[in-house]
Amino acid sequence: MVTHMANSPTLSASGSPLHVTPLVGKFVDELIDFRRTVHRYPELSYREHETTERLVARLEKAGLKPVRFSHTGCYVDIGHGPIAVALRADIDALPIQEKTGLDFASVNDDVMHACGHDIHQTVMLGVALTLADIDSSAPLAGTVRVIFQPAEEQLPGGAVSVIKEGALEGVPRAFALHCEPKVDVGQVGTRIGAITSATDTIKLKVNGRGGHTSRPHLTEDLIYAMGQIAINVPAVLSRNLDVRSGVLVVWGQIEAGVAPNAIPATGYMAGTMRCLDADAWYRAGELLDEVVEQVSAPYGVEVELEHVPGVPPVVNTETETTLLENAARAELGEDSVVLMEQSMGGEDFAWMLQEVPGSMMRLGTRTPGGPTYDLHQADYIADERAIECGIRVMAATALRAVNLERRGG
Repeated sequence: MVTHMANSPTLSASGSPLHVTPLVGKFVDELIDFRRTVHRYPELSYREHETTERLVARLEKAGLKPVRFSHTGCYVDIGHGPIAVALRADIDALPIQEKTGLDFASVNDDVMHACGHDIHQTVMLGVALTLADIDSSAPLAGTVRVIFQPAEEQLPGGAVSVIKEGALEGVPRAFALHCEPKVDVGQVGTRIGAITSATDTIKLKVNGRGGHTSRPHLTEDLIYAMGQIAINVPAVLSRNLDVRSGVLVVWGQIEAGVAPNAIPATGYMAGTMRCLDADAWYRAGELLDEVVEQVSAPYGVEVELEHVPGVPPVVNTETETTLLENAARAELGEDSVVLMEQSMGGEDFAWMLQEVPGSMMRLGTRTPGGPTYDLHQADYIADERAIECGIRVMAATALRAVNLERRGG
């Protein structure tokens, strides 16, 4: 249920009462149009050129001075004095053919905003416009940096590149949001501690002597060996690590062979390794080579392993999560905050929280009583009322962070 509170006070930088809700309303219709344009023209990681230009143009129209990153994406500062907080949105899409049937469905073949990054960037654009509007009449006693980050979907993530370009220099804390189709619009999900998991990519090229299926003893019986690797690498790895760390290896690709009566000489396997705990993530990476070698040895095949490290878990700190929760309750109502389970998905905002304390919230995008969609799927639809909810919560969070920093917090 969407809660709209006309009297939901936060505090301005000066400590005077301030209501974010009525200030956001003036931008909502424009921002919905903006989101639909973004959704119609999605762009893949590090190719978000039109997306960046669209953001820069609207920020400049508001009198702001966005700074471009070297690839794609940008950031903008609003306010005065030292940076009090950074807010981050990701802007890239996924290589998925859209099947939503929406009037504003993607016109770019095999590219879709199936993870909600169109919502993320629209929310943060709305935050920037709202804060700029506030700052023009009641100057903020601190600076809010809004980061529009490219390439979240490309491991190890665009967060790594924007950090290298100095986006977090002087930043004391950071916040982000992510669409959550299992939570109703009007609510947000939070969690102190890890809210996502570590994620790596594993690629294996398997080689052996090919031959006829009537004489497997004269070959390495490559496909049988690959089957054993597929089953036993996850099993052996999990038995060498604390079960509470939640190490999970799942294969997404297994390819080999061209005929039913021919044992192939080469094969390919690829999947992901996910882990709930950062320490276990490092340990699993160290063990992976050894486990693959042990499992494949009895079958005589040669295995070339490519282990692509991804991202650590996003670990929400207590102070920042509490600040965010208080902002959400003030803007959306006392029942608007729900406890979120830890996701097995990965998120490169984790790299930013390796640098500074912060918190990521889950923004409810499910229509109350409506269907539950899944992220990274061709039919994912978000309730657009989530945009206003996200702006209200993140703008209020930013203002509270400014106050906290002003008081020396």
